[in-house]
Amino acid sequence: MIAVLQRVRQARVEVANQVVGAIGAGLMVLVCAERGDTEAEADKLLAKLLKLRIFSDEAGKMNKSVQDLDGQGTCGGLLLVSQFTLAADTTGGNRPSFTQAAAPDEGRRLYDYLVSRARALHPDVATGQFAADMQVHLVNDGPVTIPLRIAPATVAG
Repeated sequence: MIAVLQRVRQARVEVANQVVGAIGAGLMVLVCAERGDTEAEADKLLAKLLKLRIFSDEAGKMNKSVQDLDGQGTCGGLLLVSQFTLAADTTGGNRPSFTQAAAPDEGRRLYDYLVSRARALHPDVATGQFAADMQVHLVNDGPVTIPLRIAPATVAG
């Protein structure tokens, strides 16, 4: 799975001029399932999102995770937004290829799984709308933007 996470002060997703998901301070995460991804990659990605220490502590150092913010007067929200274009391959010319993205049904299944697990493990989870034309609004904090790739495990032969 591929993700691009941004530390935000606030973020929201609109579809047809209606807000479908919004958070205060936390992480806005663009997520893409690739061919061969399974629930195991989604679980690893979620574990990394919840534990990654990219929020400032009292000394201004990146020592807090989105989970550390929860319950301290600051909303540690997660806004999970599906975005198959993260799998773009631009090596073959000027038009990107998306052949490495999971098929739509599988991408939706893995995205829904990720959202379900996130909601079970974190108190503030919002989403975009799978396969919709979305407008994403955010105030990037820092800015801090981090790409993540969780590759499928390979079987040793």
